Amino acid sequence: MSGKNKKQSSTVASRPMRRGHGPMGTMMPGEKAGDFKGAMSKLIGYLGGHRWTILLVSVLAAASTTFTILGPRILGQATDELFSGMMRQIAGAGGIDFGKIGGILLWLLGLYALSALFSYLQGYLLAGVTAKVTLKLRNELGAKIHRLPLGYYDQTAHGDILSRITNDVDTISQTLNQSLTQIITAAISLVGITAMMLMISWQLTLAALGIIPLTVAAVFFIVKKSQVHFKDQQNFLGSVNGHVEEMLGNHELVKAFNGEEESLEIFDQYNGLLYKAAWKSNFLSGLMMPATQFIGNLAYVAICILGGYYAVRGLLTVGGIQAFIQYVRSFTQPITQVANIANVLQQTAAAAERVFEFLEEPEESIDEEVHMPFRAGLRLPAAGRIAFERVSFGYEPGKAVIKNFSATVEPGQKIAIVGPTGAGKTTMVKLLMRFYDLQSGAITIDGKNIQLFKRNELRSLFGMVLQDTWLFNGAIADNIRYGNLEATDEEVRQAAVVAQADHFVRTLPGGYNMVLNEEADNISQGQKQLLTIARAILADPEILILDEATSNVDTRTEALIQKAMDNLMRGRTSFVIAHRLSTIRNADLILVMDDGTIVEQGKHAALLSQNGFYADLYYSQFEKAGCF
Repeated sequence: MSGKNKKQSSTVASRPMRRGHGPMGTMMPGEKAGDFKGAMSKLIGYLGGHRWTILLVSVLAAASTTFTILGPRILGQATDELFSGMMRQIAGAGGIDFGKIGGILLWLLGLYALSALFSYLQGYLLAGVTAKVTLKLRNELGAKIHRLPLGYYDQTAHGDILSRITNDVDTISQTLNQSLTQIITAAISLVGITAMMLMISWQLTLAALGIIPLTVAAVFFIVKKSQVHFKDQQNFLGSVNGHVEEMLGNHELVKAFNGEEESLEIFDQYNGLLYKAAWKSNFLSGLMMPATQFIGNLAYVAICILGGYYAVRGLLTVGGIQAFIQYVRSFTQPITQVANIANVLQQTAAAAERVFEFLEEPEESIDEEVHMPFRAGLRLPAAGRIAFERVSFGYEPGKAVIKNFSATVEPGQKIAIVGPTGAGKTTMVKLLMRFYDLQSGAITIDGKNIQLFKRNELRSLFGMVLQDTWLFNGAIADNIRYGNLEATDEEVRQAAVVAQADHFVRTLPGGYNMVLNEEADNISQGQKQLLTIARAILADPEILILDEATSNVDTRTEALIQKAMDNLMRGRTSFVIAHRLSTIRNADLILVMDDGTIVEQGKHAALLSQNGFYADLYYSQFEKAGCF
């Protein structure tokens, strides 16, 4: 889509942030959900359709972990056999039974191979479940976008919505793909390793368990300290990204006002803060492994001393000591995993809460039963009268934008709506297309309330050309064809001819196949406007809405477009929102608005003769242009 539609922040420093969320609505590490239980319950509901697959994944993860846990004990048997053989060899009573040791090692190799196979299978199955849940969530979010009223987007930053669909869903996906099996394996590992250690020596096990409080305390202390800096890191990263995006989006303006030095100073400031936060967060988080290893080494010392004592007394074999040390080395890993998972689950719950909050936003009212006759493949009849009957509307309660607006439009008339900025001109058109529902009054077509029409069928009547052009990343022909996806190449070209766009398109590299970039800035603003006009022409609508459609083209091109528009509007009802009053002299009816009401109406000459509000607007434009 055109980059002109992307919402630019005024300054990075003043960008508003929602409470509890990061820049542009991004969830930050360590952020907690307001309703952890509710968010996780809803997320588990999405997994309900995959319960048998998840059960199989759990079984495979448990089997893989169990086989891995058995490995050190079996390896200890090989060590005992090797030690015993060496003792027999020294005593002259025999030698090492390499056949028996080889059999043990083959058995161990088989267990590790099965463990790897089960781990692969559970990863494969869980990846499928995660992908399907993510697909379902994004499909629901994508569909939800089109069901929300425009009022929601007036009050919500686009970056926040984008973050819910991308960052928050990604967080959920990563948690499902990694933490779910980690929870299973960590729990089984703790129980299994503890059981195996008890089978070897309960005394050594008690010594090993003594490290748990120290390990848990160290892990949670480091996590608590590092999370503060991780949050700062995300904040400052958002500031850096926002500043870069803002400067790139307005690069020409920055250069025109020699603002490079100031921009660089701001960037250096944000980048410095990001550096400090990133250094502290990564340093502290990097301490987790050394800290747990240090505590584990203390346990190794105690175990080696006790193990040697028990071995001398014949209470423990050398293989048993070797196996026990391996178990102790693995014992701290699931503890660390549990600490990390607890933190990740908080982030996941926060992400899930934001996703479900969006999915539960109030939607547009459901279309009621349509009373006007329809036939498959045909549009609504639009030959009738359009009437605005005491229409009132406000975007916020108690702040009316339109007040008791009444007007009647006859079939085929060209209606111009004029007035100062903020008078409510564009709002009236949005109400006509049911982008917003009225608070009082009614809009009718042939005496039938537009509330009785389905929105998509009602809007199929209209063709729009706005002052702010919207073109997407794609071929010029495809951008024009957006008005009628079934149009042929020749129909696309004919629409461009009528819109006075054919000539300049054919001079471009690739002509109609030339690809517009993401910002659509590889053609001029006036050329973009011509393409949007061609799109409206191709749509062949019953009703035209032109919102300053010729404001971004030169005078000569404006005259050509105006002639094409006059031909297009002949026989069609047209609403023209105009600021340059010289362009609507031939309108059948001019509605002059001020502060949400019609203050004057009539034709151009009659309104001028009244020497009222319209005349003041009209003559003031000529005075500004230096005509008087």
